[in-house]
Amino acid sequence: MATAYHNLSEYDFQSVPDASNMKFGIVVSEWNYNITGALLQGALATLKKHGAREENIRVETVPGSFELTFGSAQLIKHTDVDAVIALGCVVRGDTPHFDYVCMGATEGITKLNAEDDVPVIYGLITTNNMQQAEDRAGGRLGNKGDECAITAIKMIDFICRLKK
Repeated sequence: MATAYHNLSEYDFQSVPDASNMKFGIVVSEWNYNITGALLQGALATLKKHGAREENIRVETVPGSFELTFGSAQLIKHTDVDAVIALGCVVRGDTPHFDYVCMGATEGITKLNAEDDVPVIYGLITTNNMQQAEDRAGGRLGNKGDECAITAIKMIDFICRLKK
């Protein structure tokens, strides 16, 4: 569903499992940090609202959105996180660079999800302009970080249910 028809921060609180025993990794891009920092704050607040303990949340930065895949893979490899949230923002410019970064990050995160048992949540905002990014980072359309946190909690719960 298009974000224009759904606020990213609206959800049924009761439908989200307790996150108190879950471990989260968050990889956040330093590029466009005015946006990615807001996404990070949204994700952290939402995780904590659902019981996640601060000591079970590890935040790491990478230079740009293209590096989200590597950062996510390293968190999976070197820590015991139950899910990784990858947060980035790419705003269309005058060159095809936008297409390559978006495609690379998307394919990389998809590949991690297909090859590992730790879900990597796609929190990459891809917009035509900075206003659209601001709208999705705590602005009029909510915060994609909130949505990613909820998705991470639900995916960890999904895996736990399958293992029973």
